[in-house]
Amino acid sequence: MNIAVCLCQVPDTASVIGFVDGAVDRSRVNEVMNPYDEYALEEAVRLKECFQQSIVTVFCVAPDSAREMLRKALALGADRAVRVSCPTELSDPFQTARVLSQAISAYYSAVLPDLVFCGKHSTDFQSGQVPPMLAQMLGMASVSGITALTVSGEGFQVEREIERGIEYIFVTSPVLLSAEKGLNTPRNTTVRAVMEARKKTVDLLTVTLHEEPLVVMKDIEPLERKKLCRILSDEKELIRLLSQERHLF
Repeated sequence: MNIAVCLCQVPDTASVIGFVDGAVDRSRVNEVMNPYDEYALEEAVRLKECFQQSIVTVFCVAPDSAREMLRKALALGADRAVRVSCPTELSDPFQTARVLSQAISAYYSAVLPDLVFCGKHSTDFQSGQVPPMLAQMLGMASVSGITALTVSGEGFQVEREIERGIEYIFVTSPVLLSAEKGLNTPRNTTVRAVMEARKKTVDLLTVTLHEEPLVVMKDIEPLERKKLCRILSDEKELIRLLSQERHLF
């Protein structure tokens, strides 16, 4: 079984995030593996442990600085790691999905992987658009935000939480599944696994993008939370303030 896992880097929540000229200042940002991608990788590794001769390959569209994150993925149980390079700066989920689809198609040639895992969304922009777009471009079925996965006969029984209930869906490969929190508990790396991962090669695959972005972010700035304190003489003044300035009454 060939299993592909798509990873991305996101800012660590402990990082200091600043803004310069309408863009995020990444000079003090420490980037880590997207937490939802950790669930996706863990599920892929668990399937590999259950089915012999399965191969887990991780893909990440990122600069060379992502090499350490990919080595961490190898230490967590992935067999191969591919850093996808694109000369064009990616600015929207459509372009990211297109580059990933070209990379996966080129890597596996004419035969698509049996399973593609993604995180439900990245914790920075949280759009959740890349997984379904990628599935459409690869020509495979997809289920978003799964919380349980069981191999059943010739396919997979998956569950996902919806409003006031749980959906039970049966799918066959090839299929793309995006992981929700609660799917599993990601394992920790060991010293031995980290040392072995450093001996493995991180492959480089260059993809040329011809499509223009569908969405362009023109500017970004921090939210200023200003608090205004007023001391009122009585409840009548409070009612007047609410009715006239806030239009609540």
